[in-house]
Amino acid sequence: MAVSAEAIQAMLDREEIRDLANRYAHYVWQRDASAVADLFTDDGLMQTPDLPDLNGRQEILENYTKIFSDIDLYPYVHNHVVDLEGDSATGTCYLDLRSRNDEHHIMAAGYYEDRYRRVDGRWLIAGRDLTLVSFFPIRKRGSAPADNPDTPQEA
Repeated sequence: MAVSAEAIQAMLDREEIRDLANRYAHYVWQRDASAVADLFTDDGLMQTPDLPDLNGRQEILENYTKIFSDIDLYPYVHNHVVDLEGDSATGTCYLDLRSRNDEHHIMAAGYYEDRYRRVDGRWLIAGRDLTLVSFFPIRKRGSAPADNPDTPQEA
């Protein structure tokens, strides 16, 4: 079975785009705001339920720098579906999120609706819209382990 050059390019494009989501999660774990911002186009847009829209790489950098000083975020991304359209693409990437700040440990689940664009031969995020479908505290930080519903209890 012969595989066309277009099919090979589509596989490479999908892999590079999926790597964007993996790198985004990795850089968030590392609290590297500069690396997160560099995954976006110059005019990239980040939308979340609890913040004003972040327009452009510089605004993303400034806001993520602040966010990372206030809260620890631990995203896990999976089930990434990508639809290619030449030098543009769209995708959905599912998210399990753990976070903590001075007050609480939190769990959330949701998904990113993404738009991608190839710029100078490199795929970048042109727009990312986060939807959370569940969000709940695990426990107050510093509370006894028995207060944590995720801690196995002895019978």
